[in-house]
Amino acid sequence: MGYGRLVVHYVDSEVGRLRTVLLHRPGAELARLTPRNNDSLLFDAIPWVGRAQEEHDAFAAALRERDVEVLYLGELLAETLAVDEARAELTETVLADRRLGDTLRVSVGRYLADQDPRRLAEVLMTGLAHQELKPGPGGLVYEMMDKLDFVIDPLPNLLFTRDSSVWVRDRVAVTSLAMPARSRETTLTRAIYRHHPRFAGSELLYDPGLERLEGGDVLVLAPEVLAIGVGERTTPAGAERLARRVFAAGLARTILAVPIAQERATMHLDTVCTMVDVDAVVMYPNIAHTLQAYAVVADADGEPRASAPRPFLEVAAEAMRIDRLRIIDTGLDPVTAEREQWDDGNNTLALAPRLCVAYERNVETNAQLERAGIEVVRISGSELGSGRGGPRCMSCPIERAPLPMASPPLGGIAPLEVGVEATENGLGFA
Repeated sequence: MGYGRLVVHYVDSEVGRLRTVLLHRPGAELARLTPRNNDSLLFDAIPWVGRAQEEHDAFAAALRERDVEVLYLGELLAETLAVDEARAELTETVLADRRLGDTLRVSVGRYLADQDPRRLAEVLMTGLAHQELKPGPGGLVYEMMDKLDFVIDPLPNLLFTRDSSVWVRDRVAVTSLAMPARSRETTLTRAIYRHHPRFAGSELLYDPGLERLEGGDVLVLAPEVLAIGVGERTTPAGAERLARRVFAAGLARTILAVPIAQERATMHLDTVCTMVDVDAVVMYPNIAHTLQAYAVVADADGEPRASAPRPFLEVAAEAMRIDRLRIIDTGLDPVTAEREQWDDGNNTLALAPRLCVAYERNVETNAQLERAGIEVVRISGSELGSGRGGPRCMSCPIERAPLPMASPPLGGIAPLEVGVEATENGLGFA
C-alpha cells in the first residue's frame, strides 16, 4: 500500500494551506438513482453519471495542480477490506439490517464472503439489488421484494465526504448522520480510520453511535475555535457531546453553537457560511446580521457551559481574537443571493488564505469574492450539484498547514459569559 512513512494528519483551521484531502469519485451508486427513489436518497434530480465523474475529475485535478494530495475513499476502503477485522466488522454491519430476515441474511452473508476486497468495497458503496443476488435464496423476504428493490442500499451521498468525518487538530470525529439513507456511510469511514495502515494510531474524537452530528455543520474557525451549526442535521445534544470531547482533549477553548434555519437550503452551517481568509467569510446576506451563537467554554470542572445567545459575527470575532470578521456577500440583490445560496454559492473550499474553489455557475458570488481580494478557482458543477453540495461538502481536509495561535489583544479579551444556561431555541448545555 505504500504507507510505511510517518504521515501527518492535522487541521486547525478552515484556511491553512491544504495539503491532503479525502474525496469520493462518484460511481455506480449514482446510477442507482431513479425517479422512484431519488427523494429518499436525498437528491433533487437524477444526475448524469458520466458528466458528474468528469466534473469531479476536474475538481480533483484542480486540487492536484495546487499541490494537494488527493485520497479517494473507494480506494482506501478496498485496501481497508484486506484487513480481516475490518472486513468482518463491515460485513456484520450490513447483516444486522433487520429488514433482511434470517434466510436472506444467510444468503447475503455468503455472497459477501465470496467477494475480493475491491468487489466487496464496490458492493458496500453501490449496494446490491434484488436481481443481482443469484441464485435467489428463497424465503419470504426475498420472494416478496420487488425486483428493483435493494438488498443492500446504495450510498450516493458518499460524494459528500465532509459530512461523515471532520479533523480537529490531530484527531478525527467520525460523525453520526441524521438521515436513514446516510447512516451506513459512517461505518465505512470509521473502518478506514480504524484499520487502514495510513491512519494507524489516529484517535477517534467522535463515533457514529453518539448524538446526531454532521461534518457540514462543523467549522474550524481558527486554532482552538470551532463553530457548530445546530438545525436539521446536528442536534443540540450532538453539539454538546462534541464540545465535551473537544474540551476534554484540550483541542479548543471556545465552541460556538449556531442555530440555523431548518430549511432545505440551509441544512448545514456551511451552506450559509464558509471561510475564505483568516478573518473573512463568504456568507448568505439574508441571515448574516441575524445569525446568533452561543459561546460554549469549559468551566473549572471541565463541563461545557454556554453563554446567552449573541450575534454570530460578534461572538466569532471575539473568540478568534480578531477585531472583526469580514463578510463577503453571495449576491448584490436578494434574488441573486437566494439563487446562488441554493446553488451552493457559500459552499467554498479554501485551499489557502485568500484562495478558494467555487462552482463557476455562481457568477455574482465569485465576482464578489474577487473584488474582496480572494482568488477563485472555478469548477463546473451542473451534475455534482444535484445532491445539494458544493466544493466544501465534497471534500474532507485531512492535513492543512497550521495557523499561528492568535494572542489576546492588549488588555485581554473580554471574558465570555459562562454559567448561564441557554434555553432559547431549545439549546441547553448542562
